[in-house]
Amino acid sequence: MLGGVLFGMLVYVGMAMWADAGAVGEALSRIPLWVVPACCALSFANYLVRFLKWQRYLVLLGVDLDRGTSFLTYLSGLSMSVTPGKMGEVFKCWLIKKVNGTPIHQTAPIVVAERFTDLLGYLILVAIGGIRTMPEYAWVFWATLGVCGLGLVLAGSEATARMTAGLFKRLPYVWRLVPRIEGSFASTRILLAPREILMPTLVSVIGWGLECTGFWLIANSVVGGSVPFLHAVFAYAFSAVAGAVLIIFPGGLGVTEYSMGKLLVPRYQGAGGLALEAAQQQATGVVILARFCTLWFAVLVGFIATGMFTRRFGAIEAEEQS
Repeated sequence: MLGGVLFGMLVYVGMAMWADAGAVGEALSRIPLWVVPACCALSFANYLVRFLKWQRYLVLLGVDLDRGTSFLTYLSGLSMSVTPGKMGEVFKCWLIKKVNGTPIHQTAPIVVAERFTDLLGYLILVAIGGIRTMPEYAWVFWATLGVCGLGLVLAGSEATARMTAGLFKRLPYVWRLVPRIEGSFASTRILLAPREILMPTLVSVIGWGLECTGFWLIANSVVGGSVPFLHAVFAYAFSAVAGAVLIIFPGGLGVTEYSMGKLLVPRYQGAGGLALEAAQQQATGVVILARFCTLWFAVLVGFIATGMFTRRFGAIEAEEQS
């Protein structure tokens, strides 16, 4: 997580220097003050909506948590949003173990299912935003959809579980993990059963659609009326897909920002009538602020929730994380 924070600082400093920090600051100063809290409120509404998915997954796995503790645990996981593929959110599973002793390998597949249905939700938003109007990006959409389909087949296959367990049984030391691997595969098959895909995916569409709306508010507050709502939906969702696919970048840092800016600049040039350099400066300011109101706001909420959790249940000991 710390590595993600440091990498994020380098990304934003580099962006500001590339686009002229003074011009970027001027662009940000023109954004009405109400836009920032509105965007953060939409982001928090996204967390509330997607909490329904988390709750459903806990029920499917038979994990007993009262709603208040469950919500606090869910929010605490947001502190790890700047880890590769956001898989650091498995931190939530450590917290569940702290509360009721549920093994981590049993609940860790929830994070996989969350990311999988989030990705499907983003792809639907990309389609709604208008992939047909930007055919040059269609290959990313179809390739990602194909990978999701393949992943779903493999996750639901008992043969895949047996093959993986058989492979680990042959490895020294690692063979001890086989029961946990088999348990994780069993949980994954429950969470990603075909009948359980639709509802969580629709929840993701609604939740991430709220963040798309926040991005649209920021993008239009710089150059009014230059970014149609559907284009903002496409730009935000497509950039999130790009960041999710390249999971080596924590939280999609760098990849997501680049994609957002690249999709905004033509709108500022065309509808906004700005020169290329000015359009790049405006887009850089928008992207930085949008990411602070989404990704980094999530990290802040996660840290606050983690502090509340530790005050209530105590710190997590090192042996509990092993």
